[in-house]
Amino acid sequence: MSLEKYAMRENLQHPIFQIIRDLADKEEVACYVVGGFVRDRIMKRPFKNDVDIVVIGSGIDFANKLGEILHTKVAVYKNFGTAMLSYDNIHIEFVGARRESYRSNSRKPIVEDGTLEDDQNRRDFTINAMAYGLNSSNFGELVDPFGGLDDIQNRIVRTPLDPDITFSDDPLRMMRAIRFATQLNFKIDIRAIQAITANVERIKIISKERIIDELNKIILSAKPSIGFRYLFDTGLLKYIFPAMCQLHGVEVIDGKGHKDNFYHTLEVLDNVALLSDDLWLRWAAIMHDIAKPATKRFDKRIGWTFHGHEDRGAKMVPKLFAELKLPLHDKMKFVQKLVQLHLRPIVLAQDIVTDSAVRRLLFEAGDDIDALMLLCHADVTTKNEYKKRKYRDNFELVKQKLKDVEERDKIRNWQPPVSGEDIMYVFDLQPGRLIGKIKNAMREAILEGEIANTREEALAFVIRKGEEMGLERKSKTTL
Repeated sequence: MSLEKYAMRENLQHPIFQIIRDLADKEEVACYVVGGFVRDRIMKRPFKNDVDIVVIGSGIDFANKLGEILHTKVAVYKNFGTAMLSYDNIHIEFVGARRESYRSNSRKPIVEDGTLEDDQNRRDFTINAMAYGLNSSNFGELVDPFGGLDDIQNRIVRTPLDPDITFSDDPLRMMRAIRFATQLNFKIDIRAIQAITANVERIKIISKERIIDELNKIILSAKPSIGFRYLFDTGLLKYIFPAMCQLHGVEVIDGKGHKDNFYHTLEVLDNVALLSDDLWLRWAAIMHDIAKPATKRFDKRIGWTFHGHEDRGAKMVPKLFAELKLPLHDKMKFVQKLVQLHLRPIVLAQDIVTDSAVRRLLFEAGDDIDALMLLCHADVTTKNEYKKRKYRDNFELVKQKLKDVEERDKIRNWQPPVSGEDIMYVFDLQPGRLIGKIKNAMREAILEGEIANTREEALAFVIRKGEEMGLERKSKTTL
């Protein structure tokens, strides 16, 4: 046996492949494992527990017979001609070999029975069109009609057939090409780039949900800027996220320019990606300067300004999330909060850090303070090493101050030490605006450090404040 064939067989060591081989031989059916499993085994990437099997015949019938042998449930999807089962935490999908053709107004293909060659022809990229034989006669042998192995070695994303037809037939494949290039750190073949550029308008027939699924995978990659550069350069970004495109460009007046906020955003995103796998923190990086185009002004004395871009950006987040079909619950609110607050730690780092300012930041950020500090650390993209070191050293001081103040004052996720019900009881009041005024005054006194964040000092303050407002305390009331 050749060393190469042995290496391929080594990739099929899991017992499930031997079980499939024995059933395929018994039923005299040709079976192949295809797609991402083959690609990832060759690249020695982590096994993701998802396996696609092509059966020359009925994938559903084969899956049902295998399910009987394994005593496991089989999920059948007749509309798609597929069946799925799980074994030893591996999810295996079976499909009959297919030939596909497309109509211009839909990415849903017309499907007919086909050969392995037909099935490989319909695959999106050469690196996903390889197959391992699963019968005894060809077990572990690689079937690679389009040079996928060479493309892995050369780190190229290429389509098996004419890329113009591939992307026109199924425009989601344009997003997938960029996603694979980003995840694998591959280049996209120049003909494929040209075809994406020529077919960008076709992305309109793809649902927003499918697009955002691919975009999130790009964002979760080790270096997301690779994908965003491809999206921008091909013109796709203009169709899927126009607000981000508006960050691009530098305007110069009287010899004064500003930084290109598009490429700055990509730097911040990559910086965050080095520090955190949190998708929503990465979205906060993408959105943090999203309102700079809307707030850009030129002042003859000081040059370009973007005053209030954090407030404007926070207001834009819900609308942009809705347009992109991103969730509108706590994840959106997290991103909105970080956009709103992203300048605050930077301002603290530039100035003398007062306990009052730190308490206010802790109060507003709550449990998201660590994420906010990480975003702000990533937002320092100056090429001036002295400035970068100074900013980051100052951030360390701010972080220590945050820790010290939090340990002493317990402001994070602050709850009033004296409640509205307490205030109503002390002064025998009904619910109303007066209660809110007293509570706000108590909160401000705590944040300014006038009183400690304790029930004893807060209650004494509330009684004094109420009496100043002309309220009478219940005689001998205790709480």
